[in-house]
Amino acid sequence: MPLIAVTGASGAVGTRLVARLAAAGADQRLVVRDRARAPEVAGAEVREASGYGAGEAVRAALEGADVLFLMPAAEAPDRVAQHRTAVDAAVAAGVRRIVYLSFFGAAPDATFTLARDHWHTEQHIRATGLPWTFLRMNLYMDFVPSMVGEDGVIRGPAGTGRVAAVLRDDVAAAAAAVLTADGHDGQTHDLTGPSAFSLDEAAEQLGVRFHDETDEEAFASRAGFGAPEFEVRGWVSSYWAIRDGSLDGPTDAVRRLTGREPVSLAEHLRRV
Repeated sequence: MPLIAVTGASGAVGTRLVARLAAAGADQRLVVRDRARAPEVAGAEVREASGYGAGEAVRAALEGADVLFLMPAAEAPDRVAQHRTAVDAAVAAGVRRIVYLSFFGAAPDATFTLARDHWHTEQHIRATGLPWTFLRMNLYMDFVPSMVGEDGVIRGPAGTGRVAAVLRDDVAAAAAAVLTADGHDGQTHDLTGPSAFSLDEAAEQLGVRFHDETDEEAFASRAGFGAPEFEVRGWVSSYWAIRDGSLDGPTDAVRRLTGREPVSLAEHLRRV
């Protein structure tokens, strides 16, 4: 049985993935920045690496692993460089297969600026010559309720565009299916929810209101958070990607991979 190294194992998707892999009886190694935060999984190894940029630490953490699940690094100006270092470390460690959690519509000119990082990372993984699988997730459905401001309004320049958001748990389920089965090498799976919805429709289901900001309003309303320019542009461009249809287009990938339908927004809101 291959040893699966899971990076980001203490995160929101990582903890769900680790639990599913454990239920499937997979051999896994949890790669985390802080050992104290690693989920407790019987039989799983835990190794630390301070970050993807620490190439030697990442190589040591991956030594002996057969398969790598690569969770994207946190948003940063050098995120692609971090990913490249981690991928190179995996190759040096002898990893034989990489499964990367990418983003829906990843492209060098993607409307959502942070999706461009994922495309460049994909290209670097391809260049290694190792078998790879890309899981391109849509926006997280779990995030939608947190978009509501204190005044009960969702704000963003999304227009009437639609987003095929996907639940984190469905992403983890799809990743577990890919990691524990053959036949996915060289494939890209677009992970979405069962249907797309506009933010106006999401607001109605949440019992709040949607305000379609102008681009100028969007940048101004986020200027006070103290985030760097690249991150603010990333936030705003996520709404642009909804507006221009970049995040529309539900797929059957979650159902094909897991054998069940992904969770809808209405069902998710009933659960929370």
